[in-house]
Amino acid sequence: MAAYVVAQMQVHNIQTYREYASKVPPTVVAYRGRFLVASDTADLKEGDQPYPRTVIGEFPTMDAARAWYESDEYQELIPLRQASTTGTVFMVEGFSILSSSGAPK
Repeated sequence: MAAYVVAQMQVHNIQTYREYASKVPPTVVAYRGRFLVASDTADLKEGDQPYPRTVIGEFPTMDAARAWYESDEYQELIPLRQASTTGTVFMVEGFSILSSSGAPK
C-alpha cells in the first residue's frame, strides 16, 4: 500500500532551502519515491494553514518511506531543511480498498 510523506513549512532562508531542495530528489528516487506536490499555494477552505509550502512525496510502501527518511543520504540533508524552514513532516499510509459506500475501510 502506498505511503505519503507530507511536509508543510515556512521557508525563511531561501538559499539554504534551494540547496536542500536540489539534493533531495536523488534520495527520493533511490527509494522508489516520487514527488506529487510542491507548492506555495493552497486553496484553503477550512481551518488555518500555519505553513504555506506543502510538499507531498509518494513511496510504494510505508517501509520504503521510512527507509528513505532514515537513510544516511537523507539524514545528511535534514539539517539544511531545519536551518531554512519551520514546519512539520509526517508520513501517512494510503488505502486501496473502499467499502461499498465508497468510504475508506
